[in-house]
Amino acid sequence: MVLRVDSAVAEPERAPLLEQVQNSYGGTFDSDSISTSSPTGTIVPRGAEPAKSIAEEEASLGDGETGAEEPGIGRSQVVKIIGVLLIGIFVGHADSSILLATHGIIASEFNSLENSTWLITSFTLAGAATQTMYGKLSDIYGRKPLVISAYIIFIIGCFIVGIGQTMGQVILGRVISGAGSAGMGALVSVLITDLLPIREVAQWRAYINLVATLGRSVGGPLGGWLADAIGWRWSFLGQVPVVGLSIVLCTIYLPSHAESLKEPEDPTVTRKSKFNRIDFKGSFVFAIMVLALLLPIELGGSQLPWTHPIILSLFALSALLLVLFIKIEQRAPEPILPLEIFHRRDAVLSFVILGLQTAAQLGLMFSVPIYFQITSKTSTSAAGAHLIPAVFGNAVGGLASGLLIKRSGRYKSLVLLAVVTSSLSYLLLMLRWHGNTNWLESLYILPSGLGTGIAQSALFISLQVVIDPAHMAPAISFMYLSTTVFITIGLPLSNAIMHAPLRWGLQNRLLALGMSGAEIRKIVARAISDLEYVGSTTGAVHKVIVASYVDGLWWSHGFSFLCSATALVLALLLKEKRLDTVRV
Repeated sequence: MVLRVDSAVAEPERAPLLEQVQNSYGGTFDSDSISTSSPTGTIVPRGAEPAKSIAEEEASLGDGETGAEEPGIGRSQVVKIIGVLLIGIFVGHADSSILLATHGIIASEFNSLENSTWLITSFTLAGAATQTMYGKLSDIYGRKPLVISAYIIFIIGCFIVGIGQTMGQVILGRVISGAGSAGMGALVSVLITDLLPIREVAQWRAYINLVATLGRSVGGPLGGWLADAIGWRWSFLGQVPVVGLSIVLCTIYLPSHAESLKEPEDPTVTRKSKFNRIDFKGSFVFAIMVLALLLPIELGGSQLPWTHPIILSLFALSALLLVLFIKIEQRAPEPILPLEIFHRRDAVLSFVILGLQTAAQLGLMFSVPIYFQITSKTSTSAAGAHLIPAVFGNAVGGLASGLLIKRSGRYKSLVLLAVVTSSLSYLLLMLRWHGNTNWLESLYILPSGLGTGIAQSALFISLQVVIDPAHMAPAISFMYLSTTVFITIGLPLSNAIMHAPLRWGLQNRLLALGMSGAEIRKIVARAISDLEYVGSTTGAVHKVIVASYVDGLWWSHGFSFLCSATALVLALLLKEKRLDTVRV
């Protein structure tokens, strides 16, 4: 919970997962008796110590050193609560990296390489449709039931992907996995803000990001190796027992407020009242709105011209649905997205900057494996390994920024550093990656990861210091949603930007070789749909295909640079608030 200095008396925010907790004397107290976190991060029951003024509390904080432990939830319990969720964090991010490294070979098996982005966009679209639901539902039903539900949905999707016999079935599995994955990450961040002082939030999120980075680092090479050795399906089927173990651990170790609440005489009425609080109408309209925006971006320029009536109609529909969504949320008793969140300029800037940064890096990570498979004829596993510098940069950036924020209480300069560093990375790729990339030049993607890692921690704090505590859970969920939406839009847009010059350049180069129209159409169709075909070509045909891919990927890197440069302009507009003026 965040209390500002100029506040009068603020009602403490509930932590629904921890509705009742065991104190150090063996008794219990419910969340109405939980005070704000102590400087140590311990949740203290009211009455455990004399009330202090804000000035006295700030003086006791000093330079960030903590005092004696208070009764309540100790640091070891916080570690246990968050620690059992790390398996899910690891697997969820490994899954994303696996898909980035293997989407080409998966789609090629179904002769649909040009549609390979749907393996990723279907996942992120499902996340966009369900992301904000987790924040509100966890406020209503508690964190634990929502965490377990997210895990179950995720493993059902992984199983469907593993046994899918058509591209449509595999995409369906990715949709289901995306709906589960949306809650696996967001709820951990909500829990951190429930339990910890604001100066420690960035540091603990950095630890979570480190586990996520490890998952992304392992996922790409592991997925590529499995695809080469025993088939890509085992990359997804193998996740099922691991997440199943995580469900068991969550069931055992995560506190459940539902077990400790005294049930009313008519439990059906209680369940119905809780159910009626859910903003299903707003969630449905928002999901359709995102789909209406995504489809024309995915189809435009590749399967339909941008001026086609279907493309224009879908864009218009998405705009109308946005207006309808706002009207619904204004009238909803408990909107899934309180519109007051968007009255805070720095909150909106934080959403957009992080979304642009994430879209830029994912566009890069989508293109890097393709680049090395095309230009160097590397295996799927070797191509996936080239993603490691970026995800390593994520870990270093997150850890460093978390520590700096805790010590200095400042975050805006870190946001500026993040976007400048990322922009430099994409500019280097545009200038130097032309088909003959040595090992040193392959490290140019590291600053991209470094910048994104810094931005994730710093922008989370930027959001937390300006949001009303009552809206913290939906605001955090929307921050995750904003990155999902930017990915959903940015990835197919990046893919379209790559394929348009690729197709045009390849046609012209093949025409210059004296080939007929029929031959050109056949080669172009196979070159953009099957990477194995590209590797099997030789001579002049192979050279023109590689040159055309390099041209297309140059434009893709340019798109990433444009996103990051835009984020830099927006970062200049942020107004920093020192964390020693904010009390948790």
